[in-house]
Amino acid sequence: MSYHQYLEQVIIIAKAAGDAIMQVYSTDFNVVKKEDSSPLTQADLAAHQVIVQALSKLTPDIAILSEESDSIGFETRSQWQQYWLIDPLDGTREFVKRNGEFTVNIALINQHQPVLGVVYAPVTGLLYYASHGYGAYKQLNVNDSKNSPQKIHTRDLDLKRPTVAGSRSHSNEKMQQFMRHLESAAGSTPELISMGSSLKICLVAEGLADVYPRLGPTSEWDTAAAHCVLQEAGGDIVDMSNQTLLYNTKDSLLNPSFFAKSDELHDWAIYL
Repeated sequence: MSYHQYLEQVIIIAKAAGDAIMQVYSTDFNVVKKEDSSPLTQADLAAHQVIVQALSKLTPDIAILSEESDSIGFETRSQWQQYWLIDPLDGTREFVKRNGEFTVNIALINQHQPVLGVVYAPVTGLLYYASHGYGAYKQLNVNDSKNSPQKIHTRDLDLKRPTVAGSRSHSNEKMQQFMRHLESAAGSTPELISMGSSLKICLVAEGLADVYPRLGPTSEWDTAAAHCVLQEAGGDIVDMSNQTLLYNTKDSLLNPSFFAKSDELHDWAIYL
């Protein structure tokens, strides 16, 4: 089965969700705290509704798992061969700060791996997308018809001049230690690009960074769409044992610490 057939429609859905987000973005919106203390806004819920309704029409037989869905137990999820995995608004902290670095993430998972991914940043109109076997693409400001999609690929790793993508809102001692050890090995100070949401993974996919270390908690919907883009661009997301991240394999939907990396062979865990 070709998952590529859904790609054009999923891009349209992501843009519609982005429009719903921007309607809230322009208002004096309220922020509430979820049980895990992460922020939630009306934009998260509005985008969730747009995406779920549209995907339910597009593929009524494929299950949907969203960050804003009611909890679905592993007993049910373990029966799924394929499903949509979505984060209606990835980077809510960036949304609240109004810095534009948030995205709509929509992925299709098949047999625990992402086979289609769309990442859309509604403030700038920046779009990344991929489907298994068809490569990865970036399009600047999709609302301008003069901008055509460009195929993207990870860059060759030069360990003497590494570039690291880092979280805008999450840093910790592990990350600082990683940077110190990498600097020592490289013999120069690594360039650090701070960015919000899944855009960090996309920076690696398009060859602007070599690695994005995430040494703290994330959920599977945070990574899935950009993971597909990165894999189709020549990279991967791996855990501390250098094994590819898989989806829906356990009761918890939390990812382990990981490296989104441009070079499939290099073991970044040695710098921890």
